Amino acid sequence: LLPGVGAYLLFTFAPLLHTVWLSFYDWDGITVGTWSGLDNYRTILSDPDVRGAFVHSLVLVVFYALLPIVLGLLLASLLSRFRVRGLTAFRTILFMPQTVAMVVVAQAFVWIYAPDGPVNVVLRRIGLDSVARGWLGDFRWALPSLGLVGTWVTYGLCMVLFVAGVQKIPASLYEAARVDGAGAFREFMAVTLPGLRNEVAVALTLTTITALRSFDLIYNTTQGGPGGTTRVPSVLIYQNAFRNGRVGVACAVAVILTVIIFAIAWLIGRVADRTDDA
Repeated sequence: LLPGVGAYLLFTFAPLLHTVWLSFYDWDGITVGTWSGLDNYRTILSDPDVRGAFVHSLVLVVFYALLPIVLGLLLASLLSRFRVRGLTAFRTILFMPQTVAMVVVAQAFVWIYAPDGPVNVVLRRIGLDSVARGWLGDFRWALPSLGLVGTWVTYGLCMVLFVAGVQKIPASLYEAARVDGAGAFREFMAVTLPGLRNEVAVALTLTTITALRSFDLIYNTTQGGPGGTTRVPSVLIYQNAFRNGRVGVACAVAVILTVIIFAIAWLIGRVADRTDDA
């Protein structure tokens, strides 16, 4: 236990404290920094670009967390009513995006979303030429396009969690619900969803954190463009720290993002615990 605690303190907790400390300095990463107190926090809280970046992260939460959970619950409810041959292979295929490096995923979707990529080729062949566009260069559609990539990556994880959870629910509960004349929706609300509340909490926590700290997908596709419409806090941290020489501002954004992640994870855990107690 002690080596694990020591490694955590050395490689996680100490850098976190150092980041908090640097957030109170005006430092370019090279010369000697000067104490600025809360100025960095005042700067980012009054900066519309920073607020916009956090709003973009909330949009990504919809795609990374909410949509995959809905899809996962739908698949789990179907599997609870019907037997599927080759279930193990089915789960493996859906989970596979989780095993692919995000850099590879990003490059693949740069090609897929390209003006002459597969998405636009299909649209033109079915007569929707007016819909075809350079998706990652479009001010309106760039962020939702990247969000759908997140949905594709994370819904397999949700589905695997929920299918495993459904298998732990006693079959007698489903039989009793069907004897009582429950339809598919009522069976889902009365049996499947309550039985999966812990799995839903875990999936929501993991996918929300993934959405809020998303960097590699954004950086390797749009780098926050076009016009900052896909800029998220992690990209903002990188740009301020390594391009603009504003390390203190970058650390302040990182601290606020960390606090938000911890708060959301704590809130989800509290809600799940209260549900279990009820």
